[in-house]
Amino acid sequence: MVISFDIGGTTIRSAVARSTESIEPIRRQPTPTEDFDAFLACLRQAIADAGEAPAYIAISIAGVLDPESGRAICANISCIHGRRLKTELEQALGVHVIIANDADCFAVAEARVGAGKGHEIVFGAILGTGVGGGLVARGQLVNANGGFAGEWGHAPVAAAYAGTPPVRVPAFQCGCGMKGCLDPIGSARGMERLHKALHDQDRSSMEIIAAWEEGDPSSARTIDVLCDVLSAPLAMVVNVTGATIVPVGGGLSNAGSLIAELDRRVRKQTLFAFKRPLVMPGACRDEPGLLGAALLGLERAARGASV
Repeated sequence: MVISFDIGGTTIRSAVARSTESIEPIRRQPTPTEDFDAFLACLRQAIADAGEAPAYIAISIAGVLDPESGRAICANISCIHGRRLKTELEQALGVHVIIANDADCFAVAEARVGAGKGHEIVFGAILGTGVGGGLVARGQLVNANGGFAGEWGHAPVAAAYAGTPPVRVPAFQCGCGMKGCLDPIGSARGMERLHKALHDQDRSSMEIIAAWEEGDPSSARTIDVLCDVLSAPLAMVVNVTGATIVPVGGGLSNAGSLIAELDRRVRKQTLFAFKRPLVMPGACRDEPGLLGAALLGLERAARGASV
């Protein structure tokens, strides 16, 4: 048995996983972001609720493990930021622990039981509060030991001009410290920043998408520029990785028309001429981070490994 956790800056969700077909939620509780003892107490409570000792604890976090130092990079949960989290949790809880980034867990879920099932290389793209991703090759997570593979949202690669006809695109400041990343323009909040910059209008991302679908010219212009900015880098990711499917998660994946437009543009720019949809909404709509973590834990438990 494996206990999986999906730990975000607001909420900790937990589930008991006995098999791929048997993953049952345990509890949902607020994340103690500044108190490590309270953080540990939340994990211990979920373990107690399970009623038996797990073989593994598998955790999806809104952060990254440095693959060289093992330290967590998790700015929105300060009590774990900078800690050698796997080691400390194993010592405190007395159970083997697996930790993966939430986008990586999404990619694992999609590759094994979702839209990517049957594909050798799956790139799971996140378009929501941020722009992120995870890469699974032949069923295995590339970031099995932590790392930044799949983080296509962070590098100063956003186009300076985009759309038809081209318009100058602001190089927005990114939380990673750079300017011109995809994250601050391609996310939901980024769409709103872009719309404000182009039209001096304050609208939510969902309002912009709805207005675009109804034929609003200013919203159509925003979506045109946004998809132009995102499609070329995503096509490059496909070319470099050899991914044959790109399931999309995050809040913007709920806008089917937006993902379909992005798919159309990406396929026009990939070297391989895909005759079928490439970029599509992920199939794992219910707690994909929790599911992906559970799948990683079940795999490790089945191998009997302790790494």
